[in-house]
Amino acid sequence: MKRTILAIDIGSTKVCAIIAEISGDNSTQVIGAGIAKAQGLRKGSITNIELASKSIKNALNDAKRVAGTDLKSAIVTISGAYTKSLNSSGIVNVPDKEITLKEISRAMHTSLYNANIPNEFEVLHALPYNFKVDDQDFIEDPLGMNASRLEVETHIITTVKSNLNNLRKAVKAAGVEVESVVLSGYASAIAVLNYDEKELGAAVVDMGGNTSNIVIHSGHGIRYNDFLGVGSNHITNDLSMALHTPLQTADNVKMNYGSLYAPSSDLIELPVIGDESATHEVSLEVVHNVVYARVEETLMIIAQSIEKSGLRDQMGAGVVLTGGFTKIEGLRELAIAVFDNMPVRLAKPSDMGGLFDTLRDPSYSGAVGLIRYSAGEYTRYEIDVNKRMRHSGEEVLPPNAPAVEEERKIDLTPNFVSPSYPRSNSGITPPKSTSRVEPKVYNTPHRPSEEPHPMTKFWNWATQLF
Repeated sequence: MKRTILAIDIGSTKVCAIIAEISGDNSTQVIGAGIAKAQGLRKGSITNIELASKSIKNALNDAKRVAGTDLKSAIVTISGAYTKSLNSSGIVNVPDKEITLKEISRAMHTSLYNANIPNEFEVLHALPYNFKVDDQDFIEDPLGMNASRLEVETHIITTVKSNLNNLRKAVKAAGVEVESVVLSGYASAIAVLNYDEKELGAAVVDMGGNTSNIVIHSGHGIRYNDFLGVGSNHITNDLSMALHTPLQTADNVKMNYGSLYAPSSDLIELPVIGDESATHEVSLEVVHNVVYARVEETLMIIAQSIEKSGLRDQMGAGVVLTGGFTKIEGLRELAIAVFDNMPVRLAKPSDMGGLFDTLRDPSYSGAVGLIRYSAGEYTRYEIDVNKRMRHSGEEVLPPNAPAVEEERKIDLTPNFVSPSYPRSNSGITPPKSTSRVEPKVYNTPHRPSEEPHPMTKFWNWATQLF
C-alpha cells in the first residue's frame, strides 16, 4: 500500500519540507520539496510562533506546489536545545517462556516508568541499547528467544514541554497537524550512518548555521546526545567584526574564501560597515586566521562533549560530520588533529528515489533522515513521542490505522519486576509483588461482576506494600 508523507525539518537557519511516497516495501520516492529561511527561531528553539509558522508555511507551500498534493499531518524535527537525557532499565517476567513484542514493549515501558523524569519534561524517544535475557547480557534482538525474564536498558531523551508545545503550535498555525516529533540529531544519524558505523560505534555531529547536534551510536542503539550553540554563522559574525564589513558580505567571504589550508597573501576589496559606498582592502591571510580560529574552537567544544559522554572508547568508526558547516575546505584534516587522530568522515545524506540535487547537500541530512524514519529506518525498537512502541520489522501505517490502534492497547501491567514505584501517573499499575507470579493469574480476564470492593483493593495493596 503506497502512502504519502510530509517531513518538516526546522533548522536554526532554514526550514525544509519534503513530500515523499513510501511503497509497501518501504522504498521511498521524493515528489516535492520546499525550502524557506527560518524566522522566529533562536539557537534551534522557537521564540516567535507567528514568524516561525510563516517560515514553515512558505516551505510547505513550495513543497505542495511541486508535489501537486495537499497533506494535513507531518513528522517534524525538534532541536536538541532544552533536551535532557537519562538512562533507565526495566525488568519483566516472561509468562509463556518465549519473548514476544508484547514482553519487549512492556519492558521498555517499565524502564520509562522507573525513570525519574521531571514533570516539566516530556519524552521524545526511549531507545534501548542493551537487552538481557535471564543471565545473558548484550542481546542484539531478544524477539523469539526462550527466557523466564527480560531486562532492558534504555536511553531516554526528553524535552521541556513548553518547547514541544510551541513547536506544535507553530506547525499547526501553518495549517498542518504534528503526527510525530523526532530529535534532529537522531534524524541526521539515520540519514548518514552506514551499517558498519552503527556496528562499530560512531558519533554523528550535525553542524548547522547556529547550532550543532551530537548523537553517539553504540551497542546497537543511541547512547548519548548533546546540543551545542555553535555553528557556521559564528564564523560570519567574527569575519564581519574583524573585517569591518556587513554580515552579508562577510558570509560571501566565508563561502568563497573560507579555507583552512595554507593562507594566501592576496588582497580583496570589501565594503565598510555603515558606508557601503566606501571600500577597503583586506588580506586573505586575515580571513584565514579568523576562520581557522573559530573552526578550531568549535571542534574543540565538540571534542569535549564526546569526552564527557564517556563513550569515546566505544566509537570504533570515529566521528561522522554533516551539516552545512562541513563545506569549509580542510575541515576533515583539522578535525582529525583536534579529535586526536580518530577516524573522521564528512557525510552527505544517503541517496533515495527522486532525491533532488539540492537535497543531496549535507545541510539537508535532518530532512532526509525524517523521510527514512517514516519508512521504518529507526533503531530496532523504540518508544516514540506518542508513547507507541515502534520496531524495525513492523508494517509502517498511518497513525489512525487499525493496526496501530491495536498496538496502543497492549496491556502494560502484567509480570513486570520493578525495584521502585517513582510515579503513579505513568499509566502502569504498581506490581502486587516482586516475586515470581504464575501466568494464569494475569491471563484470567476480569468480569465486571467479580470486581472487588474499592476498599478491599486498597487494603490488599497497602498490606503487601508495608
